[in-house]
Amino acid sequence: MITQLNPPLPLETAKGSGVAHFVIDYGPEADLIWVVFLDKNGACWSVPNPEVRMQCNWTMGRRKPETKMGEPMAAEQGASVHRVFPRPAE
Repeated sequence: MITQLNPPLPLETAKGSGVAHFVIDYGPEADLIWVVFLDKNGACWSVPNPEVRMQCNWTMGRRKPETKMGEPMAAEQGASVHRVFPRPAE
């Protein structure tokens, strides 16, 4: 089964960052396959599920792997350093 993603999802792959527009499901005995168009050159690749990761999104709580909760984030291009605080308990 092939599913068109609406909205498309920003992913990181071994070939670079890109946007997944489709996901293919061959069934319970196979990995999902993500159809990703790369940002750098527009190339289209079909990437197995274990080889993709969501792009970082600070607002949604998806931080860079080297950033740990409660530690200062590295300043980028002269920006001020911000602290990452854990979400309050519900």
